[in-house]
Amino acid sequence: MAWFKRKEKGIQTTTEEKKDTPKGLWYKSPTGKIVGAEELEKNFYVSPEDDYHVRIGSKEYFSILFDDNTYEELDPDLTSKDPLKFVDTKKYTDRLKEAQEKTHLKDAVRTAVGKSMGKDLVIACMDFAFIGGSMGSVVGEKIARAIDYSIKNNIPFLMISKSGGARMMEAALSLMQLAKTSAKLAQLAEARIPYISLCTDPTTGGTTASYAMLGDINIAEPGALIGFAGPRVVKEATGQDLPAGFQTSEFLQEHGFLDFISHRKNLKKKINLYLDLILNQEVRD
Repeated sequence: MAWFKRKEKGIQTTTEEKKDTPKGLWYKSPTGKIVGAEELEKNFYVSPEDDYHVRIGSKEYFSILFDDNTYEELDPDLTSKDPLKFVDTKKYTDRLKEAQEKTHLKDAVRTAVGKSMGKDLVIACMDFAFIGGSMGSVVGEKIARAIDYSIKNNIPFLMISKSGGARMMEAALSLMQLAKTSAKLAQLAEARIPYISLCTDPTTGGTTASYAMLGDINIAEPGALIGFAGPRVVKEATGQDLPAGFQTSEFLQEHGFLDFISHRKNLKKKINLYLDLILNQEVRD
């Protein structure tokens, strides 16, 4: 067959010399829209054709929210231990090592302080890529320390949640972080320091049951999955068919669980507008 004869078709590159397209140059959204990686980054990691908000991590959120992507990371070297010597299909210590090597993160949350529209802001941001953004002892400790920093320096606190829930490899130690972080947020409220909770896709389990829903103002990105248990578990427990769009940010806003939903490109301005209003400062453009 003629089309297999490369030279006759003017193709001079041998099969051995042929290079594949590098990975990461294109992104395909769940609706099938394809966008270049550079264009996606310029559009705040939102697919321009269908407005799908791509899951991103702390690195990307910090670049969006901190002025000139300049910030000081808090407690960057805190890492998880394995007090329970937990083993399922593999050792917990091996899972931690693999996650750290794959993501170049120490754990599932990063905390930092910097300027956002010229105003000091402490941000704690979860990374779903690290064991599903699961909430272990280090996650709770870093959030608690970030809140302490906010109280000590009188700086507003922003929590960006993205999590599958409690980290089962730490069992009760993980569940204790719900009470720990909630108690710290109570101290933040007593100090009359603003707390903004941003729920992103997905925000589930113990995260939703604690700090993700305790904000002075609770906001979310469009289309985010937010809930305690998954839809299948809820349906089995209640024996009821679930409403359309159940557990999406739009459904939760409609039923009073969220104050507003913000497109990612407007996130920085919206957050600072709220802070200006609550702190009785001049609203800036």
